[in-house]
Amino acid sequence: MLDLGLLKTLVAVVDEGSFTRAAERVHRTQSTVSQQIRRLEDDVGRQLLMRDRSGVNVTPTLHGELLAQYARKLLALSMEAVDAMENDSRVSTVRVGLPEDIDARRMAEMLSRFVQSHGDIRLEIVAGMSTDLRERLSAGDLELALVKREPGQGDCLMAWPETLVWAMGSHADADDMAHAPVPLALFPQGCIYRQRAIRSLDAAQRLWRMAFGSHSLTGIQAAVSSGLGVSVLPETVLLPDHQVCEALPPPPPSEIALVDGGGPASASRRALADFLVVTVGETLGVVSASA
Repeated sequence: MLDLGLLKTLVAVVDEGSFTRAAERVHRTQSTVSQQIRRLEDDVGRQLLMRDRSGVNVTPTLHGELLAQYARKLLALSMEAVDAMENDSRVSTVRVGLPEDIDARRMAEMLSRFVQSHGDIRLEIVAGMSTDLRERLSAGDLELALVKREPGQGDCLMAWPETLVWAMGSHADADDMAHAPVPLALFPQGCIYRQRAIRSLDAAQRLWRMAFGSHSLTGIQAAVSSGLGVSVLPETVLLPDHQVCEALPPPPPSEIALVDGGGPASASRRALADFLVVTVGETLGVVSASA
């Protein structure tokens, strides 16, 4: 194993062409520099430097030049490692939860803007159903989360109302469901859209059946587009090949809430929370918000 300190001295001597000037550069005495070079020559078993007749100037041998090239690479890599450790110690991580039934593309673009403007903050994003995210907040696994919930259900940093509608494919005919169970395309248990859909139909004594299930908004949107089923969705996420089905009982609204895990908030958490308070409504197409 080569000593980086000895390699640094070798590079200084090769660059300066003199033990005297190299000693000034590495802040050592000339005798110490000479001793370090001899130690390095003993370690590699090769002569690395040659003095001229005056003994003042030195030049590297072929082995000395070769080792100096490797020394520069090793020293640069060492500095890079030190910088990485120092920079990493200045980076703080915020763990944030996002519901799986949200527009992932819009949210990713929004959070990307935050990361680009806050180089000292690293985001650790966890996706899950809102019920799971609330549990992880309580357990301390998350610091912030956006959750879907009943309007006004508990404290929050900010809440945005969601207008929900029945979505069906643009080529689907609501009359086809008049005398048959309503085919549903729904998120898993724990999703408020699923609850809204089933409770609305049960309250109206309408028969229904599960036609499609998915954890992702994209999957539900695709099922609706294909005519495989209908679903309760926020009006803002309807696609061009969707239409609102007026024949089914209108679902009550829900809300998206920004909640935290309580306890003292770090500067990084406050920065992300402030950013989300300002941008979530715009990103998801919701104009009004309430604290």
